[in-house]
Amino acid sequence: MEAIDPPEQPAVLSLPDPLTIADVPLLCERLRGLYGAGARVVVCDLGAVSRADLAVVEAVARLRLTARRAGGRVVLRNAGAGVVALLDLVGLDSS
Repeated sequence: MEAIDPPEQPAVLSLPDPLTIADVPLLCERLRGLYGAGARVVVCDLGAVSRADLAVVEAVARLRLTARRAGGRVVLRNAGAGVVALLDLVGLDSS
């Protein structure tokens, strides 16, 4: 019988709580590092984010821009209802 490798799991980037606008450049750098290591899809875990505010909007917008520039894709996961509503309101839906 032949061994079958499990499907590759996507890389995960977790946003901190509290999330501040000052955190965004470091998050983008980490994301670039994941793409540089070969990731094509990165899961952005928003589960720890407790406040839906401008820092979340800035982080998601900049992470998506960084992903696009790297030829990759970011998928959001575990966003709370307030974060989902805010991202939908500003056109950055949580999918």
